[in-house]
Amino acid sequence: MVYDAVIIGAGVTGGMLARELMKYRLAVCICEKENDVACGASKANSGIVHGGYDPVPGTLKARLNAAGVEKLFETAKLLHVPVKRCGSLVCAFSEAEATRINELYERGLKNGISGISVITGAEARKAEPNLSPEVCAALSVENSGIVCPYELTIAAVGNAMDNGAELKLNFEAEKITEKGGVFTVISKNGESVKARYLINCAGGYSDKIAELLDDKFFEIIPRAGEYMLLDKTEGSRVSRTIFRVPTKEGKGVLVSPTVDGNLLTGPTSAAVASAESRETTPEGLDTVARLASNSVPGIDFRGVITSFTGVRASEKGGDFIIEPSKRVKGLLHVAAIDSPGLTCCVAIAEYAAEQLKNMGLRMEKNPEFNPRRENPHAFREMTDSAKNEYIKIHPEYGRIVCRCETVSEGEIRDAVRRNPKTFDIDGIKRRTRAGMGRCQGGFCAPYVMKILSEENGIPMEKVTKNGGNSYMVSEREGE
Repeated sequence: MVYDAVIIGAGVTGGMLARELMKYRLAVCICEKENDVACGASKANSGIVHGGYDPVPGTLKARLNAAGVEKLFETAKLLHVPVKRCGSLVCAFSEAEATRINELYERGLKNGISGISVITGAEARKAEPNLSPEVCAALSVENSGIVCPYELTIAAVGNAMDNGAELKLNFEAEKITEKGGVFTVISKNGESVKARYLINCAGGYSDKIAELLDDKFFEIIPRAGEYMLLDKTEGSRVSRTIFRVPTKEGKGVLVSPTVDGNLLTGPTSAAVASAESRETTPEGLDTVARLASNSVPGIDFRGVITSFTGVRASEKGGDFIIEPSKRVKGLLHVAAIDSPGLTCCVAIAEYAAEQLKNMGLRMEKNPEFNPRRENPHAFREMTDSAKNEYIKIHPEYGRIVCRCETVSEGEIRDAVRRNPKTFDIDGIKRRTRAGMGRCQGGFCAPYVMKILSEENGIPMEKVTKNGGNSYMVSEREGE
């Protein structure tokens, strides 16, 4: 089969673009090198819907950020992805930083952003009582918010698949050829796909994909950001996202509630060797704790339940790269999608689809496209009486597997069966929050393994944490 388009990379950009293309009568395939979707930057970032005051006016980032905020809120609701318009404060701790706040305000106005204002430190503390007494001014941003980045990616890919797109996992592109207007992408395991159009959404590896086609005109600079996620006991410290004044290295260490009720702190920003450099460091986590405590004194870091590192795909030009290849007909690069890429993902998808249309991809509207996705959280949102009635018919929903997050067996089995299907422990974690609580899967992991074994028809010793050789057990007892 020759697809109309093959997308390399199942992060939030690739997933949202696949969904956008399924609005048309097209055969689309997404190729992902990992064992699941959302395994790169899309699973390890701040989950912030950025207001649009930061990008340099006139850049593609500024344009898509301004357009992308509302598009993201609307799409998240259609896909039943947790999202909240909570607003944010960008805080200044000196007169020099206060001047920078005013500059950000003017930049926001130039970018066409509404709902922004400069307030005093006292006004900021009235809005957020736990804010540092050292804050002397702040930029208040009403249209920003928070979203679950990996749930958004899973939902985008799932909605694309529900509408006919295909997904190939463990498909790491090793060789790409083009002949007679058809691309052939060959994976490391020898599998191949063919397409008339090829879209490079490979995140931290997008320059490597370009290199396979002798079209490497940009170079990705991986930047690692370390985070600490705190228990829900700390989740009410702030009601908005608290930023510091941004620098050339990024938007700095933030303190933010999450859509699930936790508190998130981070990230740092450091150039690293590759997108695989995801280890945390004592120095980095100390920096996160120090700066977060400076912004919001009193955070109890004894409540940290996990720490992690996300790697952003930056580029020296500082802007998104969304453009057709000048050397290879039919190739579209969607690269260097660092912050605010999550905020822009729907706008990026629409912009990229327009680029493909201009490149010659025939785009006939698909009247059967369904923009909505079934609510994966429907059971937990029921009243207690409704849950009791549902459990009478579906008893597996009455068996709690994850005690920390109160996730039932029924919810986990549904998650395995729903597009995009999952085959590992971390995939269940991202879809249901089983293992996301204080014990981080210490109690529920064996039960989750059993469900994955049964649903996927594989022995327990073949169940992995996150694909590859990350097996949970080595052999059966007595064998």
